[in-house]
This record gives sequence, C-alpha cells and structure tokens, in this order.
Amino acid sequence: MVRIRLQRLGAKKEAKFVVVAADQGSARDGKFLEKVGFYFPKAKNDADRIQLKKERIEHWVKSGAQMSLTVSQLLAASK
Repeated sequence: MVRIRLQRLGAKKEAKFVVVAADQGSARDGKFLEKVGFYFPKAKNDADRIQLKKERIEHWVKSGAQMSLTVSQLLAASK
C-alpha cells in the first residue's frame, strides 16, 4: 500500500521535510515513488513554510494511497 508521508532532511535542529508518496514498507528516509511537496517548519514566510502539489496528492489518494496524520494536517493548513 502507498502512503503519503514526510521524509526528513537537514541537520540536527534544522529539520526540513519532503512530502513523498512511498510504499508503506519502505524506510522513512528510504526509497519513494514521487515527491509531492515540502515542509520547512523554521521558514520565516508562511508561503515558504508549506508547498504541496495538491493535484498530485489527489491523484495518489484516488489511486488508493493513505495520508499520514501529519500530512493531512499540513494539507488542511495550506488551504
């Protein structure tokens, strides 16, 4: 099953996250199918903090993918 979840990047205390569609069994920072956005929690502008490709997320959800709780909250916050 495919999940839409966060993949962690960046140094210690400077976390950056990429929102990816990945197989449920793959590791958090491992192999993924597609990048569908990013999240930088320490960005100064709200526009730079969350950027998601909503049409690609909708495509994956229609194909049977499940979103993680955090990604669903980010999607709601970006609207």
